[in-house]
Amino acid sequence: MDVFTAASGRACLTPLRTEQITMAIELLYWHWIVLGIGLALLEIFIPSFISLWIGAAAIVVGLLLLLFPDMTFTGQILIWTVASVILTWGWFKYLKPLSTDKTMAGLSREAVLGQVGQVLQVPIEENRGKLRFPAPVLGSDEWQFICADELVVGDRVRVTDVSGNSLIVVKN
Repeated sequence: MDVFTAASGRACLTPLRTEQITMAIELLYWHWIVLGIGLALLEIFIPSFISLWIGAAAIVVGLLLLLFPDMTFTGQILIWTVASVILTWGWFKYLKPLSTDKTMAGLSREAVLGQVGQVLQVPIEENRGKLRFPAPVLGSDEWQFICADELVVGDRVRVTDVSGNSLIVVKN
């Protein structure tokens, strides 16, 4: 390679020595824990629950590395990958379905029409009766009702309309 020296202004040829530089990547246990906490905090800005589980897997690797300090870098990456997949899969398979709202809360009046419930308390004179649905309807499984039919406790009734906070029902 041509190199000019500033003092003499002459060109001189010097062979460029290339030494092979190798770096060993060595992650310590606290690197993994900090990475895991950072990924978990990223969940605040990107709410997908994926970075949370990838971060949790990194914390698992950090804790395992604390227990087994001779673990290879390849082993760490393998454990992180497998733990990330298992934790993310577990979230979508088991935990996320538990968080879905199976009630009809927030739905319109039409959601309650046609629902069938069982009489818990019959209406007496001016008092309204009370019925229970098998599953919560519009956020509650027990409702007050108005009915023109003669009813006894245990009868099944069907909702035909809504009047304020009470349901209008007929014997089913």
